[in-house]
Amino acid sequence: MDVWHTARYRIDLSRPRVMGIVNVTPDSFSDGGAHASPAAALLQCEQLIAQGADILDIGAESTRPGSPPVPIDVELARLLPVVREAVKLGVPVSIDSYKAQAMRAALDLGADIVNDVWALRQPGALEAVAAHPGCGICLMHMHRDPQTMQTAPMQGDVVAQVLSFLSERVAALLAAGVAAERIVLDPGIGFGKTVAQNFALLARQDELLTAGHPLLAGWSRKSSLGAVTGIDNPADRMVPSVAAALLAVARGARIVRVHDVRETVAALAVYDAMKRAEHTQKDNPI
Repeated sequence: MDVWHTARYRIDLSRPRVMGIVNVTPDSFSDGGAHASPAAALLQCEQLIAQGADILDIGAESTRPGSPPVPIDVELARLLPVVREAVKLGVPVSIDSYKAQAMRAALDLGADIVNDVWALRQPGALEAVAAHPGCGICLMHMHRDPQTMQTAPMQGDVVAQVLSFLSERVAALLAAGVAAERIVLDPGIGFGKTVAQNFALLARQDELLTAGHPLLAGWSRKSSLGAVTGIDNPADRMVPSVAAALLAVARGARIVRVHDVRETVAALAVYDAMKRAEHTQKDNPI
């Protein structure tokens, strides 16, 4: 599938797309508090678009390891003022939430995509998106929950387990009447996996493509990048984040979810130039 069907947009995935992260939270693992007010978050939205973001992903609850749940009224108070204005900016807007009430409220304001770390397993979530005529959906794999996922990470063949889980969730959506063209999959880098398992998901990413849906890769500033580079501060992990995004795209990911939009867009431009030269060489051999 080369087109992701969302509420207002048909997103062409024949080239990789950059999803810019907007955290409207005081406690995100990498930029907590930087964009916690609606005004600051909207400024961030505008800056990310200027830097080349194709999609905005707005979240009002941190899902970092150990993070506590946020009450729905608090999440809505953070999220909805930003969504209400962000949908006017001319790019698809994704909401990063697992709560059905937040999904419905954001979609009613014009949001295009639901990006759910729980893969629509929370009460009412599947029904909320199935009832919508066309919102895009990103289903992510998460082992356990944000409070416990890193205290007891997965065991065994991570790729096979992630593929099985995502395939089951796709089947649940299709059974609920959701069109296949609305669905994108995310293996959930860092969500209940060891460092070795995260890199196995990257190395064997082509196996996840057998599920038949576009892949979203979310490596940006993750702790596994810190583990292999020795960079402790997430905000300093721009270079390994861009490297991981490029590797994911080279292995078939069609969307990369990133903090460092300008740098990722620039790196993808270099990658695209190489691919175009490669095709030209094949078409016109010496």
